[in-house]
Formats: sequence, structure tokens, C-alpha cells
Amino acid sequence: MSIRLLPSNLINQIAAGEVIERPASVVKELVENALDAKATRIEVTLKAGGKTLIAVEDNGKGMSAEDLALAVERHATSKLPTDDLFNVQFLGFRGEALPSIASVAKLKIMTRQAQDKESGWEIEVKGGEKGNIAPSACGFGTRIEVRDLFYATPARLKFLKADTAEVGASSDILSRIALAHPEVSFYLYADDKKKIALNATTGDMRIARLRRAAEVMGREFSDNSLEVNGAKDGMSLTGLISLPTFSKANSLSQYLFVNNRPVKDKLLLGALKGAYAGVLENARYPACVLFLEVNPMLVDVNVHPTKAEVRFFDQQGVRSLLIGAIRQALLQGDKQSANTGAESLINTLEKQVDVNDFFAPRTLNENVSDMPAYSAHYQSRPMSVVHSSAPRSAMLPELERKLSVKVEEPDVTDVENVGPLGVAKAQFHDTYILSQTEDALILIDQHAAHERIVLERLKAAMLSGEKLPSQLMLIPEVVDLTLTQKAALVSEFDALSKLGLVLEDFGAGVLVREVPALIKDASVKKMIVDLADELVEFGASAVAEDKINHIAATMACHGSVRAGRRLNIAEMNHLLREMEKTPHSAQCNHGRPTYVVLDINSLEHLFHR
Repeated sequence: MSIRLLPSNLINQIAAGEVIERPASVVKELVENALDAKATRIEVTLKAGGKTLIAVEDNGKGMSAEDLALAVERHATSKLPTDDLFNVQFLGFRGEALPSIASVAKLKIMTRQAQDKESGWEIEVKGGEKGNIAPSACGFGTRIEVRDLFYATPARLKFLKADTAEVGASSDILSRIALAHPEVSFYLYADDKKKIALNATTGDMRIARLRRAAEVMGREFSDNSLEVNGAKDGMSLTGLISLPTFSKANSLSQYLFVNNRPVKDKLLLGALKGAYAGVLENARYPACVLFLEVNPMLVDVNVHPTKAEVRFFDQQGVRSLLIGAIRQALLQGDKQSANTGAESLINTLEKQVDVNDFFAPRTLNENVSDMPAYSAHYQSRPMSVVHSSAPRSAMLPELERKLSVKVEEPDVTDVENVGPLGVAKAQFHDTYILSQTEDALILIDQHAAHERIVLERLKAAMLSGEKLPSQLMLIPEVVDLTLTQKAALVSEFDALSKLGLVLEDFGAGVLVREVPALIKDASVKKMIVDLADELVEFGASAVAEDKINHIAATMACHGSVRAGRRLNIAEMNHLLREMEKTPHSAQCNHGRPTYVVLDINSLEHLFHR
């Protein structure tokens, strides 16, 4: 078989197969070109989902007749002033978009520069056949019309989805681009119906991005999000992430940008998942809009035909920055839970007092039998409504008056340190604790709350290297395992022993000698089997910190106060005080909320008062 050179039209069609997958791909390429042309207004029009017409009009710089003739040639670009492929400062730089589109559709470009007083210029390309440059009575900027997409390769039409699905894909692409450019107005029309209308926002870029995020992702996201702001080794990360209790069933609400370029990079998505480890419910995804700024010389955007993936020079540094910045943001908002129709507890109380002052650090040497937690970020101050130098018995009437409840002295173990979670009043169905503050009723899930407390204690011990106190089993427990389960568990014997879980190799399974005092009432066999399964699934190649979080979360779930266990008032109040000292106590290890708040206004609304 002899080797031959392919004709140019076939070469362009092959290139189009890599770049142009569906109408949304055309929208992405043309809108990026408009942004590179410094447009401040971009309007996209679709007919039949983009199959019969895709029109993108902008008010950018436009092109001269000479540039227009070159624009439809392969690998012709104005965005690489030098031959350095790593110093890319623009979104579109390959020079493949327009000729690739023209090879599979009918393309018409009309453009006019500000200095062109009389008229602009236009050109048509049909199936790769280029027409002549002609004068055009168009406005300033550029308008590109793509008609009859894939008419030159009709076999590809059968892979397209329904019109509504194709419009949805184009809408998603435009929304992603719009998030990174709040200074630009974006409009999308589909079959004469307005789908997107985002007006430009001027001023501070940080505030503009926040407003654009609220427009694109909804007010509910902005009301339940935390701001991220981190920097490391010349890189910076900014944006918004959702509270763990505000999650999605898929990853469609995850918007990631590298140097303002929308990407779906595996490294970034993996780092995002790792940052939420231990605070997000299984099979749930956080919503986010994150902007990573990296020196263009340290990131390769030329590794994917559609530039959806990138390659970083310092992958570990990027992952470390994302996880660190996101976890710091989660820690700052760790006492917040997603809004449930009533104003959150933190928002209610921050008008009166500095809530961060309520949470006190714990040392690792405290008595672990009292359900201790660990935090290195908070300092304590007694709640203002009970702050007094008077004896406890003298303060009870004042506490009763302020909280509008009858408080018996034996019911409150430490009145001086009552925090934002208030005073426990009762237990409902031996599962939920009812607590009252000055102006709210709080419902606490006792198992979820204690699970978080135990987890943070275990994580702190593992990270510090300190061995947790353990309890020797009177009769050692034998747990049978498969060969895979046993191999995974044996490799972690040393790490588990630091947590107080002492295991020995025993026949076809393991022998449990000691268990952590924190979880002494746990079902040992089930915990060991679940722990082995988690280690098998997580794999030996996992990052050490992620594996620590996974092990601790599994043990904490088995060792926490169970639903159905009856607690007295003193135990309930002790649990509330521990929650106030524990990071991420607004959600359990699986991302579910640990408490909900009904303030007095919401209660009065329910009763039409």
C-alpha cells in the first residue's frame, strides 16, 4: 500500500472531527474568538439547536480585508506573536476553528474595524471552498454565521441530540465563559426565544464575579456559598464553593477556570473532591466556581483538541493550593448549614455577637471518654446573655428571663459557657435534641453531631502522631476477611494502632486486641469489615491525608452515639458544647446537616402571627 498526501478538504474535515463535536463546540470557538477581539457585547443566535444556523455577533476590534482572507486558512492566527507555544495569552490560538467549521458547514464572516469608515468586508466558505473578499454593509465588530452544520459530513448529524438538548449544551458553554468575563454582556437566542441575558458588570472584579455567579448559578447557590481566596508559589485561587450541606446529584454545577479558560481537568476535579472528603455526603457533588491563575509558562493548554484539559508543570503544588484554600474556606464556614427557609443560626447571631469567639481550642491530652473534640482555630467567650460574675444560682433567673424558658439548675451543667446552640430542653424520639436560644428553636441530630466530633478527634490524633487512649478487650475479637480485605488492612496496622485500634494477623482474618476509648461501644466486627472494604476501594496509591480522613470517617461512623439512645439533659448540653468547639460541626461526615434552626420569625409565620 502506497503512502499519499491527503487533500486539504479531507485534512480540514479530520481537524473538524477533533474540534467540532456539536453546535456547542462551534459556539465555544466563536465566542472565545470574540473575547480575544476585546468584545464587550456578544450575541449568539441558534436555529434548530444550531443545526441550521449558529450566528455569533460581537462589537470587538474586527478585521481588515487582508486578515479576513487569512482567518479561514489552517493554522493562521494572530494570537501567537512568537513561536513559543507555552506563552499563550489568548483563549483561541490554534488557528483551526474557522477552517474546521468551514470544512463541514457553510460559513460567512462579516467584519468591520473602527477605522473602516465606508464599509466592512465579508467572505463565504462552503465545504472548504473559499469565496472572494467583498465589501459589506455591516456594523463595527464581527458577525459569523454558520449554516447547515455537518452538511458536508451528513453521517455525523445522526449523533446529534434533540434541539432542546443541543441548546442546553450551548447554554452551558456560554454560561461557563460568561462566569469568567463579568465585564462582557452575553445574550443567547434560540428559535427567537431569549435563553440567556447577562449584562456586563463594571467595577471591582471580585464583586463583579460574585454577581455574575449569582446570575448564572442562581441566588440559592450564592446564599449557600463560601468565598475562596488562596495563593501559593505564584499561583492564586479565588471564587465560590458551596456549603457541604448544599450539594448536587452531579458535577454539572462545577465551574473551573485556568487563566480564565473554562476547563474540565481531572487533576482539578480530583483535588476538589479531596478537599470535601469527610464533609460531603457520598455520591453528592459540591457546586463551585473557581478561578486558578497560573503563570502561562507553567501550564500547557495545548494537550487537548478543544483545550478542555490542561497540564501543569507543578501538579502537586496546584493540588495542594486547591485543597488547602478550599478547606480553609470550609473551616471558616464550618458552623454554617444550608438555608432551610429560616435564617441560619450564624447569620442570626452575628448581628449581636462575634460568633467565632464562642469556639475554644482543645488539647489532645483531655479525657477522651467525655466525647472531646479538637480545634486549633477558635477562642472561647461566654455567651453575652449569661455573662456575669454572680454565682450560678443567681444567674438562673436571668437566664430564664433571657431565654424565656424554665431552667432547672441540675439540667444545665455549665451555664457560663452556653454558646450559640443554646440550652437543651428535651430529646425527641431518642434521636433528636431540642435546644432553645434567645430567639430560635434548634433541632440537633445526636448521631450526626457526635459522628463529626469523633471524626475530628481521630483526624487530629492521626495528623499529630499521638496515640489515642485505647481499651483492652476482655476477650479478643476474631474477624474473618477475604485475602484482599486482609492485605489492605494489614498494610495499615501502624496507622490504626495510633488511633487505639490494635490488630494482629490471625489465620484467615485479624484479631482485635484493643479498640479506641472513643468508640468502645461500637460493633467491632462490622467496623473492621467496613474499614477493610473502604481501604480496598480507596487503594494503596491514595494520598496519605485522604486515606487518613477515610479511615477516621469510617471509624467515627461506627463509634458515634446512635439514634435511639436516650440521653439526659446534662449529656445533651455536653454534646452541644462539644459541637460549638468542633470544626465543620454544621454537617456530619457524610455532608448531611447536624442541626436545623427555626427562628422566632419563622415560627410566627407558620402560625400566621
